Amino acid sequence: MVAGSDQLGRRLWVDMTNSPHVLVLRPIIDEFAERGWEVVVTARHFAQTIPLLERFGIEHTVIGRHRGRNMAAKAWGMAARTGSMVRFGSGKGFHLALSHASNDLPVASRMLGIPHVTMFDYEFAKLSHSINVRFSAKALVPDAISVEALAPYGGTPAKVDRYPGLKEEYYLADFEPDPGVLEALGLDSSKILLVLRTPPSMAAYHRMENPVFDDVLRAIASRDDTQAVVLLRTPDQRAGVEALGAGNLIVPDKVVDAQSLVYYADAVVSGGGTLNREAVALGTPAYTVFQGVMGAVDNDLIERGLMVRLSSADELRLEKKPAGASRTRRDVGELVDRIAAVAKPR
Repeated sequence: MVAGSDQLGRRLWVDMTNSPHVLVLRPIIDEFAERGWEVVVTARHFAQTIPLLERFGIEHTVIGRHRGRNMAAKAWGMAARTGSMVRFGSGKGFHLALSHASNDLPVASRMLGIPHVTMFDYEFAKLSHSINVRFSAKALVPDAISVEALAPYGGTPAKVDRYPGLKEEYYLADFEPDPGVLEALGLDSSKILLVLRTPPSMAAYHRMENPVFDDVLRAIASRDDTQAVVLLRTPDQRAGVEALGAGNLIVPDKVVDAQSLVYYADAVVSGGGTLNREAVALGTPAYTVFQGVMGAVDNDLIERGLMVRLSSADELRLEKKPAGASRTRRDVGELVDRIAAVAKPR
């Protein structure tokens, strides 16, 4: 898209605090840059956030780290990082700020007088949204989430902007799979291939163990006709997978092209939401073992038969998926239009 004169020379501040944020925000950053904006990225040390930024060649400044599960430590970490963010952003002339379900940038932006847009697609992260919705000029969410659902966090019809479809359908619109990922991991395409994503045990809204996911691991490990790539959220989850001693459970030791894996997989099983919604967007059967309160987006997918909620590992269909699965692609420019609408005037 050709940048208009009203957009040239504007500055956008983007903050990323978790691995999926890199995938979601990358094409949005590219579109803003194409329109003539200067984009500055900050990031927090957590999970694969920094390696993914490096993989996609996104320049960034690292500020802070994840402080673990303890709520007091989380609160102190947020306060410390927010203070660092205020110092970083002060005097830099930002016209707009953007993050995905992050708390630090909304608060820092409010303190600096920068309009902030928060994006998310799970409405029950109450503590987080009590901060990021209230301190943002706009909450950009999928249309499966109602305005009423965000009212307890300060979401009003004027603040909540609901876009059609899934965020994954936007950020995967320019994605083309790389078959080399299968060879790189030593996968046998004749076998049933699964991609598994461990539950988000570090998240404040998901503090329970997940026996169904563990049963899925054991079910796959017991078969000779299956292979599974297990994508960890945190390094401490590796021991639980490797304790099974199963040669067909592959745990990569570095960042991999997860989207290509999802495209070529016969099924995806995830304890969170992003990977499953990527599967839906890419035409791969998706199963969720999420044990928290199911959000409106995933409930909608389940009701439409696009995702299955597993209550038992026996419900997982271990079979090759049909050839020629369809994809859904949407224009990321529509999201950028909605985000840019709240920017400070030049």
